[in-house]
Amino acid sequence: MVCRSGHSWPIRNEIPRLVPGTQHYAASFGLQWKTYRTTQLDSRTGVPLSRDRTRRCMGEDCWRLLHGTDPVNVLEVGCGAGRFSEILLSTRASVTSVDLSEAVDANQENFPQSSRHRIVQADVRYLPFVPRQFDVVFCLGVVQHTPHPEQTIAKLFEQVRPGGWLVLDHYTYTLSELTKSAPLFRIVLRRLSPASRLRWSTRIVNAFLPLHKSVRDYPAAQAVLSRISPVLSYYHALPLDDALQREWALLDTHDSLTDRYKHFRTKAGISKLLRRLGAEAIWCERGGNGVEARCRRPRTADSFP
Repeated sequence: MVCRSGHSWPIRNEIPRLVPGTQHYAASFGLQWKTYRTTQLDSRTGVPLSRDRTRRCMGEDCWRLLHGTDPVNVLEVGCGAGRFSEILLSTRASVTSVDLSEAVDANQENFPQSSRHRIVQADVRYLPFVPRQFDVVFCLGVVQHTPHPEQTIAKLFEQVRPGGWLVLDHYTYTLSELTKSAPLFRIVLRRLSPASRLRWSTRIVNAFLPLHKSVRDYPAAQAVLSRISPVLSYYHALPLDDALQREWALLDTHDSLTDRYKHFRTKAGISKLLRRLGAEAIWCERGGNGVEARCRRPRTADSFP
């Protein structure tokens, strides 16, 4: 594939690859999503976890937009294996799914490209699209893992058409996060190759997950164990069978211990940034993995960045 400026990019597995090589800050995520390709899909769990989170973050106005009769174009940034692609494609929208990592291959396997779905491997900082052409820009579980969250959010907002919506979330500061042992494990695991990181995170889950299961009915013991153990366990929170509990623990523990960037922002900080970008109808609340937010680009947008 060659752009107008003469730059050429490969197309593999029918996916344009607009990134230079595979050694970038999201490399571990690519292996992660290929390994746990179906783990978080609602169609696999039988529980509408992703659908409920999508609808809550979008709000009813944006959610209804996706189910209307008018054509709607959605840009999904940080698509991974397609946890939210599945939900977005279940609506009437046309979806462009983008990821920096080779998770795009897992997404393609789960939800092949079609007249309503296209997949691109690209960096959120250098998106290959004309600005302001998407009705909804959707980005969950991503911004905190990029080098500069404020720059990332600004780049996402650039893609929103006048009258369109930006939907995102971000980690925030919590006392439990500051007292966990996980940062000590991250120091070691981040020095390893992606394959070694996956092996060692699996060993860590194998060691600690049985303890989490044994105290799942004892909140006080759960609280103590969560400070000691780096494993993310959901026995107390999600209605999943034992096999899926293990897969979710393997996936999210690897995610939390091997990411190169892990930023935290406050609800006030996210709201302030969205106002500075010129957004309106700003909604920003604590929830999910930290802070969830959405906003709209004004219909008369020429005076805004």
